[in-house]
Amino acid sequence: MTQTQEPQAPEQGAQAPVVLEVSDLVTRFYTQDGTVHAVNGVSFDLKRSEFLGVVGESGSGKSVTMMSLLRLIPIPPGDIASGEAMFDGEDLLKMNLEKLRDIRGGKIGFIFQDPMTSLNPVLTVGYQIIESLRLHTDIPEKQLEKRAEDLIKLVGISDAKTRLDNFPHELSGGMRQRVMIAVALACDPQIIIADEPTTALDVTIQAQIIEIVRDLREQLGTAVIWITHDLGVVAGLADRVLVMYGGEIVEEALVSDLYSTPKHPYTIGLLGSLPRLDQKGQDLVNIKGQPPSLYEAPENCSFAPRCPYAYDKCLAENPPLLEIGGGRKVACWWDVDNERPRYGN
Repeated sequence: MTQTQEPQAPEQGAQAPVVLEVSDLVTRFYTQDGTVHAVNGVSFDLKRSEFLGVVGESGSGKSVTMMSLLRLIPIPPGDIASGEAMFDGEDLLKMNLEKLRDIRGGKIGFIFQDPMTSLNPVLTVGYQIIESLRLHTDIPEKQLEKRAEDLIKLVGISDAKTRLDNFPHELSGGMRQRVMIAVALACDPQIIIADEPTTALDVTIQAQIIEIVRDLREQLGTAVIWITHDLGVVAGLADRVLVMYGGEIVEEALVSDLYSTPKHPYTIGLLGSLPRLDQKGQDLVNIKGQPPSLYEAPENCSFAPRCPYAYDKCLAENPPLLEIGGGRKVACWWDVDNERPRYGN
């Protein structure tokens, strides 16, 4: 935090204001083999201080969705074909690049999956943190090093002053990821987007990184979007979860509701494949079939070929993401609770 700021407790529930509102985001990639329909009409919002989990298997569109918001995808071959991403009263997708660069790393921090390729190998970690502060804050030059040292301490790295002079290759994987978190936090962002930040780490270090992010969110009141394929991670972290499949959101719910009563067959399959202490003796579920080809635009339910509940309508028409009560949304023609079509046909 800067010297003028005090920690803010997270605001919970519907009363918290929305800080990011995404509507009908469509992202494509034009390749020699054809058009990849990576993100297909994604809409969601993020409230202040909220911890939003985004889950789904590899290729479901999680990372491309979030990178599209900050226009971090390579263009070409990528193309943000349509959509809106409102932040601070402006559309990130239409904002001029100079202003967007001020927001990247300033008001919105991004923690990438692999810190070794995200940190510059020929610059010290201290220089890289200070450079972010220099670009996005008005902290006096003589105070920048002290602020960088405080950030290193904040993310749990001991001997902070010495570590500022280290190059990335001199640090362990867990320490490099902590540095990435420090860079993301440097300018007191309103939002942090974490793209599977613990995937390459062993389970002990994963737990430490998760604990750091949870504590920092509680201390600073920063909203977090945590992208992962691991449902076990978001169970203890998220307030709300988006489940993605085939470049679309297929279910949205509070984390407790999602785990206790999943409504989409894909979510049921994902949770069924997760070992749980409260379901001892039950066989794990195997979702049969393969993920959809993204070279084809979705004209029907993309999960239908793998779904045990699929019927004629699923193969003919793509279901929209609609609210079904209690703040929950699901994109499915079948009502799994009542074992009948959800909309009467």
